[in-house]
Amino acid sequence: MAQLDVKQKLAILADAAKYDASCASSGTSKRDSRDGKGLGSTEGMGICHAYAPDGRCISLLKILLTNSCIFDCHYCINRKSSNVRRARFTAQEVVNLTLSFYRRNYIEGLFLSSGIISSPNYTMEQIVEVARSLREDHHFRGYIHLKTIPDADPELVHQAGLYADRVSINVELPTSSGLKRLAPEKDEARIEGAMREVKASIADLTDAKAKYKSAPRFAPAGQSTQMIVGADAATDGDIVGKASQLYDRFNLRRVYYSAFSPIPDASAVLPLQRPPLMREHRLYQSDWLMRFYEFKPHEVVAAADDKTGMLPLDIDPKLAWALKFRDYFPVDVNTAPREALLRVPGLGTKAVKNILASRRWRRLRLDDVARLTVSIAKLRPFIVAEDWRPVTLTDRAELKPLVAPKKKQLELFAA
Repeated sequence: MAQLDVKQKLAILADAAKYDASCASSGTSKRDSRDGKGLGSTEGMGICHAYAPDGRCISLLKILLTNSCIFDCHYCINRKSSNVRRARFTAQEVVNLTLSFYRRNYIEGLFLSSGIISSPNYTMEQIVEVARSLREDHHFRGYIHLKTIPDADPELVHQAGLYADRVSINVELPTSSGLKRLAPEKDEARIEGAMREVKASIADLTDAKAKYKSAPRFAPAGQSTQMIVGADAATDGDIVGKASQLYDRFNLRRVYYSAFSPIPDASAVLPLQRPPLMREHRLYQSDWLMRFYEFKPHEVVAAADDKTGMLPLDIDPKLAWALKFRDYFPVDVNTAPREALLRVPGLGTKAVKNILASRRWRRLRLDDVARLTVSIAKLRPFIVAEDWRPVTLTDRAELKPLVAPKKKQLELFAA
């Protein structure tokens, strides 16, 4: 490693960090340096890109401190037995890179993770030192997301939260059996224990901040986690259930899903092919249903195939649920409550808000609803309007072909 320069290390360790999806940067407190003090901000447009809920693009320097690791998790490209080129940054090198990239207007924050070197405590000390130096030595006010290590001393994880906007601890796999089989050196109880301590610290210091302005902040953007999809035999139903438990028990800001990708010199216990990327997309959509559309976990699971436990890949989970539970429909857009409108396929939260506001002044016709949505075709079998009633349309056995998205034929000379 000693012969590698910083540019070579960056090429290796930025590439090694691409498998971690949990780098969104929304939800933190607003800070800037317009007063002439400090450096950086958490606002505005900024080499990884994450997107905030309002659509802003947040540019982050996303790297590993090192891709060396004492663990041998079967699914990890950086596992101990993996035949990959290794590199390691010093804490000061990461600090210098972050400041240099920021001054060039490449980034507005840092996402830092790491393999385990020497011990969890030593590695966590190095990660914390990066954040400490940026905040205290250079008064960096940009966004910092630290991937913490559940096996590290709780005090080190606590220090990380004092410097970072967000901390995350990966649960890795959705089932205990999968974790024992593919990552035997990791322990579910330790992972959840660390997440529980972070939750408590966030709650304690949030309360303290409300009472005392001088109280330190702790991970104002909350904590998140990531699950690998397709490396074990877990079904979509298992994954949705696990995500719901994590949200409820640890007040997570986000659960991220990362489709397993075959790696060089892969372990014989791993699948030979990666799962369809659409499966990852459907899980994000199911996550959205629970977080913003008031679906209960068991309702999302009910949209999956009864035999396989898998969500359909050709249609989204909301439409799958509607086709499976047709007796819930049609819904009258002029009288139905918000929670009923949210279940209509094709109606997003913004469209529902507009419908509720518009119907205060007039009875809505089908054309009115069409102007508030992207496509009326998907909605028609599931709604009643002033001049529209689907009659027997909802009961048709061949309804799915009418509302499912049409497959697009690839152009012969498409780029």
